[in-house]
Formats: sequence, structure tokens, C-alpha cells
Amino acid sequence: QVQLVESGGGLVQPGGSLRLSCTVSAAFTMDYYAIGWFRQAPGKDREGVSCISGSSGRTYYEESVKGRFSISRDNAKNTVYLEMNSLKPEDTAVYYCAADGYAGNYRCRPYEYDYWGQGTQVTVSS
Repeated sequence: QVQLVESGGGLVQPGGSLRLSCTVSAAFTMDYYAIGWFRQAPGKDREGVSCISGSSGRTYYEESVKGRFSISRDNAKNTVYLEMNSLKPEDTAVYYCAADGYAGNYRCRPYEYDYWGQGTQVTVSS
């Protein structure tokens, strides 16, 4: 069983920054899993934001966050981070982290991820 817990969400003004953390508890070390960040805004489908493979550290970024968001993983701490800069109101959503048992996966397709956290709210507003 894999458990994921997100933290770091909150209210921030446009142009501000937040760092989300995802702590992973699993029977295997975290590098056995690909980890992704997803978000869901009210009335919209869940979408992949940024994902990172467990094997090579290969990353994916959704087009609208390229250059603003950065994903990283610290396997020793069983934690994956999402650094979010230059935040915009359209980034407002519940952000989830998820794990896929296929470590080579770096894509951000929600249906490919098996384990999900409860989510953390990010609100960008003045």
C-alpha cells in the first residue's frame, strides 16, 4: 500500500510563490514509483501539472506551467516537491500528488496513476 500526503497549499497573491510537498509512505523505496502533481479546478477535469519518473528523474510539465513550476524529488526524505512561481489566478485548484508503480513513467495522465493523496487547496487571488 502507498500513502501520499500533500502539504504547502494556501492563499497567495498573483505573482507569488508556493512550494508543495508530497510525502510518500510505501513498502518499497520511493524511486520505485513515478510521482506526479495534478490539479482540479471547480467544474473542470483533473489535469496533469508536472510528473517525474522514479528511475531516471525524467520530467514532464504541462504547457501552461513551463518556466514557472519546478518538480523535484528527494528519495532519502521520501518527498516530492512542486515549486510554483509567478502564480496566476488560473492556477487556483486543488492540487493532488499521485504515484504510479511503473517507475519509468514521466507522463501526466491521471488514469495511469494508482495511488492518490487527499489534495491541498491552492488559491491565487488578490
